[in-house]
Amino acid sequence: MRILDRIALFLLVVGGINWGLVGLFGFDLVAWICGGSESIISRIVYVLVALSALWSISLFFKHNELLETEA
Repeated sequence: MRILDRIALFLLVVGGINWGLVGLFGFDLVAWICGGSESIISRIVYVLVALSALWSISLFFKHNELLETEA
């Protein structure tokens, strides 16, 4: 797996855990760590998670290519 895929996966896990905490407890971990949801650092993290989600769409198609090559 390429390094960019791993970074995207890590950011998606962070985002998923954060959304789980928001949904279950109303607690935004990223905002708490970075000084509030309006801080520039929090906004950068949110944008990076969104970009990771967009990047990860391509992983659906890469996985199919690998399976077809092995068969």
